[in-house]
Amino acid sequence: MTLVSYNPSWWPSIYSYRISSYFVVAGSAGVMYDWVLTFGQEVELVWRQHWSLMTVLYLSVRYLGISYAVINMLIWVPTISMTDTDCRPSCQSNFDNCHSCFILNFAENWMGVVVYVMLGVILIARLHAMYQQSRKVMIFLIVIFLAVDIFDGVVVAISVRNSSWEELILSGTSQCTVGSDDLFLHSITWILTTVWEALAFFLTVWIAIKHFRELRQHSAGGIIRDCFAVLVETHIVYFASVVVVSCFDLGYLFSTMSADTFALGTQIYFGLLDIFQLVRMFILGPRLILGVREYQAKFAMAGPDTGTDMTSVAFQERVHVSTSSTV
Repeated sequence: MTLVSYNPSWWPSIYSYRISSYFVVAGSAGVMYDWVLTFGQEVELVWRQHWSLMTVLYLSVRYLGISYAVINMLIWVPTISMTDTDCRPSCQSNFDNCHSCFILNFAENWMGVVVYVMLGVILIARLHAMYQQSRKVMIFLIVIFLAVDIFDGVVVAISVRNSSWEELILSGTSQCTVGSDDLFLHSITWILTTVWEALAFFLTVWIAIKHFRELRQHSAGGIIRDCFAVLVETHIVYFASVVVVSCFDLGYLFSTMSADTFALGTQIYFGLLDIFQLVRMFILGPRLILGVREYQAKFAMAGPDTGTDMTSVAFQERVHVSTSSTV
C-alpha cells in the first residue's frame, strides 16, 4: 500500500534513502557509461561477427544490465514516485501485480537470477574450451552450477513470496520499501555462489599454468600462451570483483549494522556493495567475452606476420586453435 506522511520522525529514513540513491545512480551510470565506451567494439566484435551462443549471452547480459540499472534507479531515486493511481486503495498484497513497487522489485530480483545463470554458462564455456572440450569437466561443472543455481532460484522465490512491498510518500519524497527476514537463506546463497566462483577460478588458473608449461616447446606456443593469458587476465579481474562482494557480505554478517539501518556508515557500506555488484555482473561479465573477441580480432589483423601457420584462435562456444589453413 501507499503511506503518505509529513511527520518529522521519518526524516532519518528520508536522509538514509537519499544517501543510498546516490550510490545507486552512480553504479547505474557506470553500467551505462561502460556500454557507451565499448559500443564501438560491440558493433565490430559482436554484431558484425558470426552469431553464436556467446553472442546471445553477451547481448543478453549487456542489455539486461542496462534494464536492471534503469529499474534500480526507478526504485531508489526518491524523486520518482511509484504510485499507481489505477490501483485500489487496499493494494498491499504481495501478489497484487498492480503495485509498481512489487513489479519493479520482482523484475529486479529475477533479472539478477537470469544474469547469474548466463554468467555461469559463460564460465563453463570458457573452461570447457580451456580443458580441450573435456566432457567430464563439462558435466562436473554443469552439475555443480545447477545445484547452486537451483538453490539460488528457490531462495529468490521464497524471498519474493515472504516479502512485503510498500511505497512511502514522506515529505514529498518516494520510497519503495521491502520487508524480508530471509537473511540466513541469503547468506547460504552467497556462500555457495562464492564457492562456485572460486572453483571456476582455480580450474582456470590450474589449466593455464599447465598449458604454459607444455607450450614452451611448441613453435606456436607464444600465440597460444597469449590466448590463455587473455582468458586468465579477464577471469582474474572478474574474480577479484567476486571476492570484494563476498567480503562485503561477510562483513555485514559479523557486524552490528543491521541494528541501525539509518546510519550513514551503513548506507555507504550498502551503497558500495551495490556498485561492486553492478560492476561484477554488468561490466566485467560482458568483458569475459569482449576481451577474448578483441584478442581474436588483433590476432586476425596480424595475418601472416605472426610467423606461424596458425589461422584461428577464436572464442565462440569454444577456443579453437588450428594449425591448418582449412579453418
